[in-house]
Amino acid sequence: MTALNTFGAVLTFAIELEARLHDYYCAAGRVDRAQEADKRRVKLERVRRESVLEITLEAIEGLNAGDYPLNLEDTTPAGQQANERTAAQFYAAAAPKINVREAQRVLERCGREHEEAAGR
Repeated sequence: MTALNTFGAVLTFAIELEARLHDYYCAAGRVDRAQEADKRRVKLERVRRESVLEITLEAIEGLNAGDYPLNLEDTTPAGQQANERTAAQFYAAAAPKINVREAQRVLERCGREHEEAAGR
């Protein structure tokens, strides 16, 4: 299990998660959700770039990539909801652990968007 124990590791995982969801939704024919995932990815990349100088080397504990698996094979509505819930769970766990306030807000917003999408 890959530990997400630094600011960079958490943001990289989030960016990759959104990129995977973008491809997943493209394959499922959900262009609207693919575009939403791409917008979140761009925001996360911007925050990572802009926050590099503010990052402290404070360790992050309790986050593991393996705890947030996506099933990219199941493109049914139920599968899409499950993936949205998994993404929302990741953001809910990650946001409070980040000590850069702007990055924390973006992670919280991403989580809310995934939570809303899971309810659609």
